[in-house]
Amino acid sequence: MPEIVFIVEEDADGGFTARAVGEGIFTEADDLVELREAVRDAVRCHFPNEEERPRVIRLHRVHEDVFAA
Repeated sequence: MPEIVFIVEEDADGGFTARAVGEGIFTEADDLVELREAVRDAVRCHFPNEEERPRVIRLHRVHEDVFAA
């Protein structure tokens, strides 16, 4: 697998969540720096065999603006 993509969203209670597309990987953190490390750790745990581990991790950040009409 050359790369894995995570959808990153801001949590309503603060912090961020990341969910892998097509894999059962989910993690969360208080800020984006911590989230990057949490995602790396989660990928290493999910793919313990280094030959099967993705070489690139892509974070796709989703940001929504909600306001009154």
